[in-house]
Order: sequence, then structure tokens, then C-alpha cells
Amino acid sequence: MITSRPVNVASVPQRSPFRYPGGKTWLVPHIRRWLASLKMKPDVLVEPFAGGAIVGLTAASERLTRHVVLVELDHDVAAVWKTILGRHAQWLAERILSFEMCPENLHAALNACGRSVRDRAFCTILRNRTLHGGILARGSSWIKRGENGKGLLSRWYPETLAKRIRHIHDIRDRITFVEGDGLATIKQYAHRATSVFFVDPPYTASTKNAGKRLYTHHKVDHAALFDLVASATGDFLMTYDDDPAIREMACRRSLAISVVPMQTRRLNTMHELLIARNLEWVADGGRTASQRLLFK
Repeated sequence: MITSRPVNVASVPQRSPFRYPGGKTWLVPHIRRWLASLKMKPDVLVEPFAGGAIVGLTAASERLTRHVVLVELDHDVAAVWKTILGRHAQWLAERILSFEMCPENLHAALNACGRSVRDRAFCTILRNRTLHGGILARGSSWIKRGENGKGLLSRWYPETLAKRIRHIHDIRDRITFVEGDGLATIKQYAHRATSVFFVDPPYTASTKNAGKRLYTHHKVDHAALFDLVASATGDFLMTYDDDPAIREMACRRSLAISVVPMQTRRLNTMHELLIARNLEWVADGGRTASQRLLFK
């Protein structure tokens, strides 16, 4: 069963400093229902492929779990999280507020980017906010016309970014950041019954293979990832492209699947899969949207 309509993302608090391809703002209402359905509030939510980390940030901000562990392998993205959760968050917020966005200033700042973590963080934010679609992978192009013809300014909101950075820094005691391999971190928490996992890997297992274009680090052993979360003691929720290969991997491990709609930034409706041990909490007007798909 497919839930009837996409989530209106305008109704969801925007907490991440990133514009991120494959971002999960639309999934936040489902995340709230999932965590509320558990018998006990989790001690830890692990997000092993953090990216823009909207799920982890929501869980920490709304105290849906006692603690959040964010994991990210990309060195540039990691620099942003290290800076925001570290002692240079205020510097980053003020640097963004004082920056006058124009092509000349943008390219000068990127060319002069220092080697420190905080300098890398600032340059990463600049790139993320001015590259088409927020895509940081090699080969991405700069925004040209942009929204309403605003060009580079169409996604540059310094006051909003500074506010989000300061908020995340204020709740830093609820968040641990790990720069490294997501699967290794899952293993660390896999035998803890009070740990849960939100798993949103780069979509490279399906025939669409979008992750290769969108992410610098896109290589994931998806079969090993399925085995790992399926054997974890705590609960988990995975998201994937709706693809026969993914459905088959879930089926082989007797996992539940639900198809949920999401809206792209071009307002097209697409469908993604939620995968878990149990999806009875996914409801539409009181009806379950959970299903088990069997393959012959």
C-alpha cells in the first residue's frame, strides 16, 4: 500500500545547514511516528550516512532519543559538523553573516581557502549553497539563473544559516560526530538493545545508480549493510530507491517494506522504500501501509 500524498516539507522545521541531494526533510513526520512507536525511548540513534543529518538533528532537537551519533565519511562535510559541534561554531556563523555573495567574492574565497577544519567548513558551505542542487561531487556546476533569476543568491540565506548553526551548537551535548565508516559504527552499537539506526545510504544498489553522480563517497556494500542492520539487536529504519533489487534484498531477510511518496525540488512526486522489521506504525487514515513483498 502506498500512502496517499507526499509530506509538505514546508511544515517541517528546517534544521540542517546543508542543501543535500537525497535530503530527508520529507521523512521527518515518519521518523517521529517510528520513534514514538517504540516501547522505550532509545538511548542512542545512530545515523551512519549523515550527510545533511536532518533525521539526527530532528531527534536531538525534539529529544526523540537521549543521544544521537552522526557518522560521515566525506572530509568536507565532516569539517562542517566538526566546526558546528566544536569551538568554532560562532566563528563560522559570523563568517557567513559577513560574507557578501557575488561571483568574484565566491571564487576568491574558494581559491584562498585555508587548510584548517573551520576554513574547510566555510568553503564547503559556500560550495553547497552555490553549486547546482547542492551537489558537492566533482563535476558539479555553479548555479546560473537560480530561483527567480537570483543566481548565486537564490540559495544563500546567511541569517538562516547562522541561526541553524547556533541552534545545533546549543544542543551539541546531545550529539556525537564520527568522521569515518558508517558500517563500522553500526557494528559498535549493533548489540545494544537501546540503540536504533536510521540508515539512508547513497543510492547505488538500484538500476538508477544516482549516488555515483551525487556523492563523492558512493561505494557501499549494500548486501553487507542489510545483513548488519537485520542482525542488530535494536530497531532500525532504512530508506532506498524503489527498485526490484532492493526489494529482493529486503525479502530475503524477511523485512517489511512500505512505499512512501516524496516530492522532488521540481515538485515531481516520486516513491521511496521504507524498510524495517515492522512497519505497522506507517499509517494512512488508520490503515497500515506496511507490506511484505515475496519473490518467487
